[in-house]
Amino acid sequence: MKKTLILSFSLKITYRVNGILYSLKQIPLVKKLLPGELYGMHWLKIVASVLSVIWEVASVFLGKFLYLLLMVFLPCLLYDGLPGQEVFLHILLFLTVIGGFANTTLFNPTKDKYYAIILMRMDAREYTLVNYGYSILKVVIGFLPCSLLFGLLGGVPVWLCLLLPFSVAGYKLSYVSYTLWDYERRGNVYNENKLDKFQWLGIALLLLAAYGLPAFGLVLPMGIPAVLALLSILLGAAGIPRIYRFGEYKEVCRTLLSDTMSQMDASSRSVRTVKQANEKKISADVSITSKKSGFEYLNELFVRRHRKILWKSAERISYVCAALTVGALLALYLKPQLRPMANKLVMTCLPYFAFILYAINRGTSFTQALFMNCDHSLLTYSFYKRPGFVLKLFRIRLREIMKINAVPALILGFGLALVLLVSGGTDQPVNYVVLVVSMVCMSLFFSVHYLTIYYLLQPYTVGTELKGGTYKLVSIATYMVCYFLMQLRMPTLVFGGMTIVFCVLYGVVACILVYKLAPKTFRLRMG
Repeated sequence: MKKTLILSFSLKITYRVNGILYSLKQIPLVKKLLPGELYGMHWLKIVASVLSVIWEVASVFLGKFLYLLLMVFLPCLLYDGLPGQEVFLHILLFLTVIGGFANTTLFNPTKDKYYAIILMRMDAREYTLVNYGYSILKVVIGFLPCSLLFGLLGGVPVWLCLLLPFSVAGYKLSYVSYTLWDYERRGNVYNENKLDKFQWLGIALLLLAAYGLPAFGLVLPMGIPAVLALLSILLGAAGIPRIYRFGEYKEVCRTLLSDTMSQMDASSRSVRTVKQANEKKISADVSITSKKSGFEYLNELFVRRHRKILWKSAERISYVCAALTVGALLALYLKPQLRPMANKLVMTCLPYFAFILYAINRGTSFTQALFMNCDHSLLTYSFYKRPGFVLKLFRIRLREIMKINAVPALILGFGLALVLLVSGGTDQPVNYVVLVVSMVCMSLFFSVHYLTIYYLLQPYTVGTELKGGTYKLVSIATYMVCYFLMQLRMPTLVFGGMTIVFCVLYGVVACILVYKLAPKTFRLRMG
């Protein structure tokens, strides 16, 4: 097993190194400085390997630290008047239950599993057991110092802080053991990347229990999470023999990796598979037509026939935003003591919504649909890349994605304004207007941003894979900026005004860049 662990770790490092080198080759300014024989440079591979090992070690602790800080410890500070240790354990319990079935590791069909089991024909049972054991060990080691740090800060007894990492591992082991037993009984292979509607409903209810109940002053007594922690450790330990003795890992892995196997086939098959999946969502109604002409005709037909792809997610998000608004207003009505805190939050929390709108914007799915079902074919024609035509179609598409993103943004904007009004209002009525307008402007910014980088960096290959290294870097930078904005504490009027001005200027600059550069950059990638 030691040899298997070394081989699988080496494979993972190699995969990461090649990914790093490939990403460097995709950056326009960097790739000119790199030699063509990049993959053969021994010293560069050593540097990339060292960085990959450092990341592997850091990820053991960094992920758990951020998880406990952002998902458990900081939310505890929002519930004044409740015992800190009980809130901490309450939230952690429900999140741990979610992680038990939604983040199993064993039932995650990753590419390194595909390379090891399918391509290199390593023993599936030994590979699975070694890597699963390694992942459980990382959970315990990573959570131990973090649970001690945040647990003690939250007032949790030392003995319980020491049990929490083993409890988290126990929940995971218990669910994996049950799932393997279910496979032996019914033959169903669980895939954590394909949760069904009942599992998603369970996640929603557990999240609501984790964060919603404390808002109404309801938390589990410390004894319940403590007893469940001990019980999960016992159940996890009892499930280890079943996990070890299970003899059908090869069949389970082959079923799990079947989708990955099809994705790793030739690019022509990849195109066909992706298109077949999307064609099910495209309307086949031949009566759909348009009275417009030119690019307006092309765009209207595209939008009408792809309504499920373009609008379905936005509609669901809008319903969730509306439900959250109603829930917040109901909470303020039932608990008047929450109104001062809610009023203060609304007057200073606008920067948070930059990240929220980043998370719910449909820019990526919109541009992916554009490429796979329209531009993938039309980019083969030279007239399609003329500057005037590029800018005209860009404006038309921008209008459409703005509509899609603006609906949930308007609901959130009016919802915040209503919460502000119900929680005590403001001496400056212009704040109500700024809340609504700034939310819309932020949604418009993300619409402009994702369509612009799609035109300037066109990241999709002929096989419809997302390969653009620069595009990924810009996406990561966007995420980081939005994340750090959450740390700001600025008056609504100031941040909202700055947001409105910035979004208008960004839109103007984007149109100029698209007109000047897109005829050269908006093209098909070969790989």
